[in-house]
Parts: sequence; C-alpha cells; structure tokens
Amino acid sequence: MGPRAANHAPVFVLTHHPHEPIPMDGGTTFRFVTDGFDAAYSAALEAAGDRGVDIAGGASTVRQALAAGVIDELTLDIAPVLLGSGERLFTGVDFDFEPVEALHSPLTTHIRYRRTS
Repeated sequence: MGPRAANHAPVFVLTHHPHEPIPMDGGTTFRFVTDGFDAAYSAALEAAGDRGVDIAGGASTVRQALAAGVIDELTLDIAPVLLGSGERLFTGVDFDFEPVEALHSPLTTHIRYRRTS
C-alpha cells in the first residue's frame, strides 16, 4: 500500500490489533476497528451516508456479514490455489442467494450472487 489508496473513501478494517488511523492521499483513511463486525459496519454506514457499503474480507468476515443480513450481493472470487485447509465460507449461516453472473479466466472464476429473500 503506497501513499495513494484507490478507495477515495473511508476504510474500516476489522481487526484484533489496535492501530492508529492511517490517512492517505486522495481522501482515504484506514480506521482499525477492534469492537467486532457490528461496530465496523455501523461506522461504515455512518461514513457512507446515502452511498452503499462494500465489504471485503475472508471467510470469517463474510460469515459475520451474512449472519447480520447486510449483504444484498456477493462476489466470490475463486482461484486454483492449494492451501491444504482453511475456514469454510458458508458454515453456520443461511445462504439465500442465487448466482446471476460468472466470469471465467485461466486463473480465476468470479461468481456474482444476489439475495433471493
């Protein structure tokens, strides 16, 4: 991450490790939230005003967002990397989504899902 972040909007990083905010050129400030998903999402909603909120993260963050019911659309990026093991993405959450688009390349598949309920 260089001095210029591409977001041009506040970014809230869900973490277990406290850190001072990091301001970047172009209007992006990275803020680190240690109070859990709900606190990070509430801060993002407030900062977004009438705009939408994008959530990016690993399996744990996605499961928390799904459990909170705050995802309308989900893009799943699948890359053929052998990791050995890892967290299951949809364990313990209802997945009421349908695929609406799939884009394929030799190294990645992107599947976009939309909430059905």
